[in-house]
Amino acid sequence: MPHDHDDHDHPHSLLPGDPVLRIKALETLLTKKGLVDPQALDAIIDTYENKIGPRNGAHVVAKAWLEPAFRAALLEDATKVVSELGYYGRQGEHMVAVQNTDTVHNMVVCTLCSCYPWPLLGIPPTWYKSDAYRARAVREPRKVLADFGVALPADRAVRVWDSTAEVRYLVIPQRPKGTDGWDEEALMDLVTRDSMIGTGLVHSPEARTT
Repeated sequence: MPHDHDDHDHPHSLLPGDPVLRIKALETLLTKKGLVDPQALDAIIDTYENKIGPRNGAHVVAKAWLEPAFRAALLEDATKVVSELGYYGRQGEHMVAVQNTDTVHNMVVCTLCSCYPWPLLGIPPTWYKSDAYRARAVREPRKVLADFGVALPADRAVRVWDSTAEVRYLVIPQRPKGTDGWDEEALMDLVTRDSMIGTGLVHSPEARTT
């Protein structure tokens, strides 16, 4: 698992795996044959990485923090609520929202492959698709969270949700202290992709500036 190597500059860095290398080789071959436009591919990737995801998910989280009625509806029927916001499509047809609290921390994994809510979070990170994460997240979730730098109180339960082709999950992280009076846009900027998978926390503004 990438987080087990201390010599990386970033805890989530990872050398390309065999599937990544195969995809790159295929892209190169198709480009040479004139069947693929690299600029078009870059535009699609940029859209999913920076415009669609994870900003869509961050919008949902910030709205849930600000509007109790919206949060209740989201927890009741996430598919309906996010669809009404325009966040629907392939890989996001059946959504369930789970909320972190002072007693429960939620974490998402796909043990069979890499099912992931693309319309909300964009392209899944490499580590999410790795065999190590998929196996360890279920077997030893607290150790995996520690690899991500997440230390939870001993009395806080960790609940692992297995994403499938039928159901995908969105974690609603806890709203950090020091954000009273913040508007939706400002709150969105605090929400990270990892916090919506459950492998990260949303930190207070003070913690982010230190």
